[in-house]
Amino acid sequence: MRNLTAEIRAFLRDEEGVTMIEYVLIAALVAVALITFWKQIEKALETILTKISEELNRAAGTGGG
Repeated sequence: MRNLTAEIRAFLRDEEGVTMIEYVLIAALVAVALITFWKQIEKALETILTKISEELNRAAGTGGG
């Protein structure tokens, strides 16, 4: 069994590692974008869910059976 240093060297020489790093960078950029816009997304979801909740409460209060 190879030691950790040899494994790391083999990984760095492997071309597939470069592709994986590119995918990790893309995922990191997507994560940064989500974090950046999270407050706006959160406010929009809160508004939508509040409206749904109000409509359900109104319907339950006025039309029960």
